[in-house]
Order: sequence, then C-alpha cells, then structure tokens
Amino acid sequence: MTKHIIWDWNGTLFHDIDAVVGATNEVFKPYALPVMTADGFRAVYTRPIWVAYERMLGRPLAEGEWELLDNGFHEHYFRLSDVCGLAADAELVLTSWTGTQSLCSMAPHAHLVPKVDSFGITRHFTRIDGLLGGTGGEKAAHMTLHIEAIGVDPGEVLVIGDSVDDGLAAKHVGAKAVLYTGGMTTRAELESTGLPVVDTLAEALDHA
Repeated sequence: MTKHIIWDWNGTLFHDIDAVVGATNEVFKPYALPVMTADGFRAVYTRPIWVAYERMLGRPLAEGEWELLDNGFHEHYFRLSDVCGLAADAELVLTSWTGTQSLCSMAPHAHLVPKVDSFGITRHFTRIDGLLGGTGGEKAAHMTLHIEAIGVDPGEVLVIGDSVDDGLAAKHVGAKAVLYTGGMTTRAELESTGLPVVDTLAEALDHA
C-alpha cells in the first residue's frame, strides 16, 4: 500500500521541456548542430546528462567541456523556464492525494525551493530536496539520502517521474515507480523499463 509519494520536478510536476530544449539549443550553437526539437531531444536524452551531450556531438566530451556546457545550459535554462508552468493536472493531483508527499529533484536546491514556492504548492510537501553539489549525475544516491531524511518505509513509497533514471532510483531504494510521458524521455524508452507508463499525472495516482 502506498502511503507516501516522491515526486520528480523537472518534466514531471514542472512542465519545462520547452526551456530544456531551448537552453540546449543555445548552449550548442557554437557547435553548429541542427536546431533540436522536443522529440529530437527526447531521442538523445539520458542520465547522466553528459552522455546525452556525447550522443549529440558523436564523440566523448573533452576535459573541462562538460562544466562549460552545464554552466551555459543552466544560465539559459533559468531565463527560459521563467515562463514555464506546472503540468496540466499537477495542482489537482497534489491536492487530491491524501497521504504524504515529498519532492526529490536533480535541480540545484537553491533554485528549486523558491521555484516550487512561486507556484504556491510548497505546503503539499513534507520535504523538498534538490542537489547541493554538482549537477548532471544519476539520481539513485540522491534518492537514498531523501528516503533516509523523510523516514518512510520504501515499500510504502511510490516514485513518480519522467525518466528512466527516476525508475532506477526507485528500484535502488526499494520503492515502486510510475513513469510519465510529459517530460524528457520517449514512451518507448520508458516502457523498456517494464514499469507502468502513464500520459497524465492523474493516471499515475491510480497506481498508488
């Protein structure tokens, strides 16, 4: 039985695919790559994100190149994401869930907390965790720390996210997971995990 939901932020509760794609296109302009669409981005997206960048470039990143790309991406992303909103049914599902819920994101913590608060939804979460260090890695270790902090039995937790990495992080801690198609990953890749895949956040609640 699910008693607690751990939400992902980017691409799940926060519908920011346009900002992600726009920032990616901006940071790769010097490389003269074709302009990427949302579907094109989903076709290469994975975590750790530097692997996606290597897919785009067709080669390994050079020494120091990841840091430059990551810093440039976030500079553009923070600007472009100002006009992005919550997923269509995000407020409905947050309000309708009667158990507890928290937020575990790979976004920088200092940016995440005020962003969540700007939508007036902070009250729904018992805890909000973004990254305190570098960005771009895998979520499993971050999820482990989050689970320890909230003190909930992982067997009673449902993770809802938009990436394969969310599913792997849930499996790592012993929680269930549902993957949502509204974010960065193709349906085919989400389905390849064997986990339930849904097109709306309301559908995700059905698995709780």
